[in-house]
Amino acid sequence: MELDRPEPGPGEILVKLVAAGMNPFDWKVADGMLQGVVEARFPLILGQDGAGVVEAVGEGADRFRVGDQVYGSFGGIPRGLGSYAEFAVVPQDGPVATMPQKMVYSQAAAVPTASMTAYNLVEKTGVEDGRTVLVIGASGGVGQAVVQLAALKGGYVIATASPDMTETMLHLGADETVDYRAGDLFETVSEAHPDGVDVLIDLVDGERELDMLAGTVKKGGVVASTVGQANTAGLKKRGIKAYNFQNKASGELLAVLAELIDGGKLTVHVSREVDLAETPAAIAEAKRGGARGKTVIRL
Repeated sequence: MELDRPEPGPGEILVKLVAAGMNPFDWKVADGMLQGVVEARFPLILGQDGAGVVEAVGEGADRFRVGDQVYGSFGGIPRGLGSYAEFAVVPQDGPVATMPQKMVYSQAAAVPTASMTAYNLVEKTGVEDGRTVLVIGASGGVGQAVVQLAALKGGYVIATASPDMTETMLHLGADETVDYRAGDLFETVSEAHPDGVDVLIDLVDGERELDMLAGTVKKGGVVASTVGQANTAGLKKRGIKAYNFQNKASGELLAVLAELIDGGKLTVHVSREVDLAETPAAIAEAKRGGARGKTVIRL
């Protein structure tokens, strides 16, 4: 649809977007799954992530200049704004930063939510040298970043992956992979690691599956769910620290990620690019799962 171009208010910047990144959060908002959690204004432009060029700055905004190449999270759901559009506004001190120098717009747009989530997950769960980390849902955008960042911290990474993704996971830094479709995942991991793993990061499972997989975690270990399915009280009784993880985005973290990307320590795989008109079909496909990287929308 055609809407008026948003204008930057005091302390805000207006960005002419070149590309937007797709995330599960977007279609969950569209489906009304987050009612009571996220208050939306309609008509609502979907999308959080994007990359583009600063078009204008509001009063008092001096962190960025017109013409700067930036990337970040441009969601403004309470105002009906998002990144699936030609223009977006964001506070200059919000989750926006200068783009990685070694990326084009379509790559940079795929970074923010997935990579910030992964970075914060690895920090929150205390991944460090010598700790064994089991990553469930490793093939998606967040999962691929978790594998890389956990390996960078010195963790021994076990990634779930179908056979066609095994080579990719190993290239990203996984020490071993497990085919989640080949048999009972709990039994496979338990047999290979009878002493248990230190950290379980689960990006996909429901409470029942997660509770079972938590049996692979040694006493004193950590479990984190990004989909709110960790029975924190029950796992605590089993001697396991558990989190239903909530991400925190910031411009400072995006700057850290840009350094990692430009230093060759973090890569982001864009598996598909679509035009804006193709977005509804791409969202429908994303709902079916089985992501092999990030989907990006060309604007």
